[in-house]
Amino acid sequence: MSAPAHPDAVHPDAVRLAARTCASGVAVLTTRHGDEVFAKTVSSFVTLSMDPPLISVAVTRHSPLVRAVADSGLLAISVLRVGQEYLSQRFATPGAGRATGSFDDVPTRTETTGAPVVEDCLTWFDCRLHSVLPGGDHSILIGLPLAAAAAPTGLPLLYHEGGYHSPTRLAPPSPARPDRAPTAPGVRT
Repeated sequence: MSAPAHPDAVHPDAVRLAARTCASGVAVLTTRHGDEVFAKTVSSFVTLSMDPPLISVAVTRHSPLVRAVADSGLLAISVLRVGQEYLSQRFATPGAGRATGSFDDVPTRTETTGAPVVEDCLTWFDCRLHSVLPGGDHSILIGLPLAAAAAPTGLPLLYHEGGYHSPTRLAPPSPARPDRAPTAPGVRT
């Protein structure tokens, strides 16, 4: 076990343990560079901005996918649905996310940029690379969506406590009070 990189930082194991309790969506990040396609399962995908529209995803900085995205200038995010656990496992396997032409065992299509989009995913974002930022042992890829769409039905695949889960709605959302702007749960105004 290594010590924290910064003397004031908590030990990385404490962060890993705490992060296990944070449920996250599961997505597949893809790109095309020349004749090769690249893919990697990620759980650190978020929408970053609406004006301009931006998404971000963090990937281990030494991953060949980071170089391929930087060189090609394009990326796609396919958010997986419940029932697509096999795709998450497929692209989480080291070395399994690189192929010539296409992935023979995973149906994909292209939309605007030419980056592969996973067929039958819940949501997808097809992006031009906006920027790459350093993020410790990761690179943060920021994309400008040129096209995006969501399936009319389906549930997102979630990852929590080291396993896959399906969300369950606990209660219908409360109607917004006209005298207050809506806030996220737990946010005080």
